[in-house]
Amino acid sequence: MLHFRFTLVLKELYKSNLSRPFSGIARNKTSLTASYCFSTACANVKLGSNLKSLRVGGHLPALSTSYGARYLCTKTDAGSVTANSKNEVSKEAAAEKKGQEVQPAEASEMLATSDLEWQYENPDDVVKLVRELGKSAVEEREAIQLLAKDQKDHKDRKAGILPSLEDLLFYTIAEGQEKIPAHKFTTALKATGLWTGDPRLKECMEMLKVTLKSTADGALDRHLFKKCVQSNIVLLTQAFRKKFVIPDFRPFCSHIDDIYEGAKLKSGGKVADYIPQLAKFSPDLWGVALCTVDGQRFTVGDTKVPFCLQSCVKPLKYAIAVHDHGTEYVHRFIGKEPSGLRFNKLFLNEEDKPHNPMVNAGAIVCTSLIKQGASNAEKFDYVMNFMNKMAGNEYVGFSNATFQSERMSGDRNFAIGYYLKEKKCFPEGTDMTAILDFYFQLCSIEVTCESASVMAATLANGGFCPITGERVLNPEAVRNTLSLMHSCGMYDFSGQFAFHVGLPAKSGVAGGILLVVPNVMGIMCWSPPLDKLGNSVRGIQFCTDLVHLCNFHNYDNLRHFAKKLDPRREGGDQRQVIRPLDYKSLQQELALKESLWKKVSPSEAECARSTTRLFRMEGAAGSGAGGGGGGGARTDVHVPVHRETRSAI
Repeated sequence: MLHFRFTLVLKELYKSNLSRPFSGIARNKTSLTASYCFSTACANVKLGSNLKSLRVGGHLPALSTSYGARYLCTKTDAGSVTANSKNEVSKEAAAEKKGQEVQPAEASEMLATSDLEWQYENPDDVVKLVRELGKSAVEEREAIQLLAKDQKDHKDRKAGILPSLEDLLFYTIAEGQEKIPAHKFTTALKATGLWTGDPRLKECMEMLKVTLKSTADGALDRHLFKKCVQSNIVLLTQAFRKKFVIPDFRPFCSHIDDIYEGAKLKSGGKVADYIPQLAKFSPDLWGVALCTVDGQRFTVGDTKVPFCLQSCVKPLKYAIAVHDHGTEYVHRFIGKEPSGLRFNKLFLNEEDKPHNPMVNAGAIVCTSLIKQGASNAEKFDYVMNFMNKMAGNEYVGFSNATFQSERMSGDRNFAIGYYLKEKKCFPEGTDMTAILDFYFQLCSIEVTCESASVMAATLANGGFCPITGERVLNPEAVRNTLSLMHSCGMYDFSGQFAFHVGLPAKSGVAGGILLVVPNVMGIMCWSPPLDKLGNSVRGIQFCTDLVHLCNFHNYDNLRHFAKKLDPRREGGDQRQVIRPLDYKSLQQELALKESLWKKVSPSEAECARSTTRLFRMEGAAGSGAGGGGGGGARTDVHVPVHRETRSAI
């Protein structure tokens, strides 16, 4: 049996902030009879507009045909409704006078059991109802807003719209509980790869802090949770429903941990010392950070230590130049071919242009194309603004000590600058010495692995910063930058890196490797010890091991290739190898019985030459390759035959 009084439920609904849909009153013009029931058998209980019997400060009389009589709604086994006697009513009224009122939790439980839905049409009746409840003006206003919102939700449900995303997300995280502890929510959020400091979640996190101050147990019920997440509900739903590019982020991070630890054991290499400031870094420093195109983040190791970009800045400033001037203008001054020489050689191509923007000569010319005519201070601010946008406003700094050190020891770059000036490689009116100063400044821009991984992810995401959603670079600039990183980004190791790793990357003498997995993620590996070609020893090992495990190589997804882990698939499923089609596999795929197919045997001469066998199904639903008109269609399928299996067929 389910017994409860409508008047008390109505009041407690208001007290408990409408924990169940409370869509309004006043649809019928006559009062309800005792045959109405608050049960699952009654999907929509239509309440009359005869609410003038509600009295301020007193007990609210139940709906009835006679004033003063209080009827109880009773759900019996047969679903019928009976009216209790006046004696029972008076007993319950006496209990109410003693202060025995229904608690909010009890009212919510009763409503959950009854699956009650109310409707209203006339706003005046709602206002009247709320005022007769004896609340303050502020509370009245809040109640009316809640009623209006619930009315909209009710209409949405009638139109066949699914429950709100906020409710679905709450039930997903709550796992059957009535409340979600705040720490459980943030822990679950981090498991998806999103950080609580993500700029896109700023409103959600701020609201969460404010809400927690008003809760004693640090937990969120459904309404408080909805209040916190509603401003970012689409992003959060995508995260918890595994709709990001790496759906199973935790297992993928475990693989990254293993690869990191393996590369950490790699010894050898030497910290760059031709720039004195770089020689001060410990050879034991080793960090890896990644950011996906959906903003999923993971870091391991020394990822918060600032270091200079050095040559890793070259693709970024090239992207800025193409973004500002277009491909045609930029490549009037710079080539696109790998040089096959050391990055700091005094050498130009046959057209007296630097070979590409990834060697020093090309990078110096590229520097001269940025913000032409402006002072170095204005140029530097302009580039720093771009860098900050690419990094999602995470750490981007400047090392003046490295700048001064590099300028004092930059004789080779000065020699390259004068050689470029002699060959008229700069735009007209360029001040070569000022450009070299600007070049040294850009090499001395500081980042961390964390901020640089967001820069790489911006390139992987087609020029949109994944954690802010802002477009920083146009598609043309991104495409050209990734193309040159792939062919020229790793100094004299570029060919081997493209062969073994097959991804766009750029290394720097500070020990960084900026790696881009297009449409998936950006990675920054940093370890100061360099090999003889100027690339980070541990960084190269990490990139090689990553592609050995995952199908990130540019050509890993060709047909008939060996299996590799695909983190882009839920469960990390390995891509199935596509085998040559044979009769059984064809039969299984089409779920047809063998008797329906008939092998059409060619002559022996044809059999010797043919590489396929023909199977035919007569009377198919649609005309096939050899289908004819008239009485019945037929389907012909040519099955490939290998040399060793021809005789068997």
